[in-house]
This record gives sequence, structure tokens and C-alpha cells, in this order.
Amino acid sequence: MDRRDLIRASLALGLSAVAGRVWAAPKADARLLVVFLRGAYDAANVVIPTGSDFYYRSRPNLAVARPDPNNPAAALTLDADWSLHPSLRETILPLFAKGQAAFVPFAGTDDLTRSHFETQDTIELGQTVGSGRDYNSGFMARLAAELTRVRPIAFAEQMPLIFRGGETVPNIAIARVGKPGIDERQARLITAMYKATPLASSVSEGFRVRDEVYRTISAHQEQADRGAVSPKGFELSARRIGHLMRDQFNLGFVDVGGWDTHVNQGAGTGYLADRIGELGRGLAGFAQEIGPAWNDTVVVVLSEFGRTFRENGNRGTDHGHGSVYWVLGGGLKGGRIAGPQVKADEAHLFQNRDYSVLTDYRALFAGLFQRLYGLDQTALRRVFPSVDATDLALI
Repeated sequence: MDRRDLIRASLALGLSAVAGRVWAAPKADARLLVVFLRGAYDAANVVIPTGSDFYYRSRPNLAVARPDPNNPAAALTLDADWSLHPSLRETILPLFAKGQAAFVPFAGTDDLTRSHFETQDTIELGQTVGSGRDYNSGFMARLAAELTRVRPIAFAEQMPLIFRGGETVPNIAIARVGKPGIDERQARLITAMYKATPLASSVSEGFRVRDEVYRTISAHQEQADRGAVSPKGFELSARRIGHLMRDQFNLGFVDVGGWDTHVNQGAGTGYLADRIGELGRGLAGFAQEIGPAWNDTVVVVLSEFGRTFRENGNRGTDHGHGSVYWVLGGGLKGGRIAGPQVKADEAHLFQNRDYSVLTDYRALFAGLFQRLYGLDQTALRRVFPSVDATDLALI
């Protein structure tokens, strides 16, 4: 490796380095994980409006059957109007029954582009739609700036927009972790090159975090493989994330792909059911792995938008608007469908096609931040300008 290669490698490392700022403690021992389902998951087939006849008329091929104890592919009752997909029977339903899970329907953003990329950016930036976007100011970066002793991490191959701006944050593609590309000798050379420069502490700390995370993940995978069925994808990643957030980090972000179901989506079984099952097992594994810290942890699962309420001609669904967010945690006041609601019928469709948005995602997060961290209105406005918190009393 010549000097130019060393410089390029060290600059790449700088994207994942932890700057040497000393943070003071957030309220109690709070942990927050945001799980972003990229591709827009079909919320109506996961948290299902089984009290709606219109749902069944709109989805002759995709509708999940009404609750029936004799049908393993039938929906699972949550309340008189809503039910849960059967693939979450062993994972998320027990959390809901214990009050450790809640669902917020009709949630989302006022972005109307129905573009994956535009709306993902909208959510990660947390800025006002229609104004000039600052792509170096993600809302979790702004949140981190308001907290003390926060230890953030992005479980993603590249630094996501949501953490851009402010202090640099370690990012690691947890599902594809391999041996570090820069060996110990090269790391020493890079560290020496930056010695006595303003970047010295960041470079040194970046290598330390990289090596520590790699050792932790490698050891955990060896333990998980001993005589156990090997989990895959997010299931495995989520347990690793839980391991790291239990011991080292308290503010995390992970994105999970595979939710753009235009064709052959399936109903009680099929493609979406399989993906939802993996997600549920991953989240349940995270909760188990994080141990007693689960009582001080909040997980928010969201997607850029929902999907069309009516199925399309390819037995799938197209890009929509409103969605259903999940909020999980050991100390949650859950076991309920939270937030404002309307009937899931034709009269209440947005533009005669989608769920409407009654709970703005920024207001929902602001309400959670207020409860979780004790942030006042001034601090919340620095995270989400011009947005008032919506307190759903979930914490």
C-alpha cells in the first residue's frame, strides 16, 4: 500500500470514525433503535384492518383471512378492528400481549412524490418538505447533538443520511462483516501519518472502534453457530445489533430491504409473509439479546410510505402514502393501536387509493424523544424545526 492508498483508506475510515467528543448521560439508560424498511412495506397486510369489508373487496387475492383459530394462515386479533399477520404469531404478538409493542396506523410524511428515494430522503433528513434540503443534516444526527454521553452507530454499509452532520458516527454493514480490509501494519502506518495533526484522535479512535466491533461480531457468530439453526439476513443481524447495543452503543439505525411488492405479494403465506416472518424473528432476537436493557430500549420500525389499498393486476400493491409504524420496548405502554384513526373504507382513502397520514412521523418521533430523553420544546425544535410533538403516551 503506497502513500496515496493510505490516504484514501484513512479518509474512508474517517467516515466511520468516532470523534473524541465527551458526551454526558441521556435520561436514565435509554437506548433507541430505528429500523427502516426500505422499499415501502405493505402495512395493510401486516397490521390488518380485518373489521373492514372494504379491505376484503379491495384485495380478492391478497387479503389475509379474518381471525380463525382453525386456520394457521388467518390474521391474529389485536382489537375489534385490527389484526396482525400470522407470521408474527410467535414473535411480535407475545410482545403486544405484554404491552411491549404498539402500532400507529395512518402514519407517515407529507411527501407526496411516491418516490422511494425522495421519500426515504425526506424521512431521514426530517426537514420540511418543499424547502431547500440540507443533505448534511439528518434528524438522528441532530438528536445526537441534543443528548449527552450518546454512543451512536449506523448498521449500514454506507453512512445513511439520517446520521449525517455533526459528529461522525461509526457505520458497519453488520450482515456482511468480514476481516478488516486494512491490516494491523497498515493501520499503524495510517495512524503515524496523522500523528500530531488535528485528525490524529479521530483516526486512532476509528481504528479502535472498527477492531472492537469486528471482534465482538466474530465472537458472537461463533457462539450462535454452535449446534443452533443458523439465522439469516436480518434475523442474524438483529441479534448482533442487540449484542452491541447492550454493551457499547445506545443510539442505532439499521435499514432492511426487500419490501417493494408490486408482483405476487402473497397473503397469509407467500413472499411478504416470509419477509415479515424474518423481520419478526429478528426483532424478537434483538429483544432477547439485549437482555435486561430491553426495559430501557425503544425500537421504531417504519418505511418510506405505505402501499395502495387495492391490489393491482399483478397480485401485488403499488406505491402509496400512509403506513403503519411499530413501536417496541420493554418499558412501553403498548398493547394497543395508538394515534388518530379513521375507518379503513373507500370514503377515507387518500386520493381514492391510499391510507391517509394522520400522524406525522416527525411529530411521533418528537413525542417519543420528549418522553425518552426529557427534551424540552426548544431542543425538539432543533431536531424537527416547525413541528409540534405528538405525545401518544407510549413511554
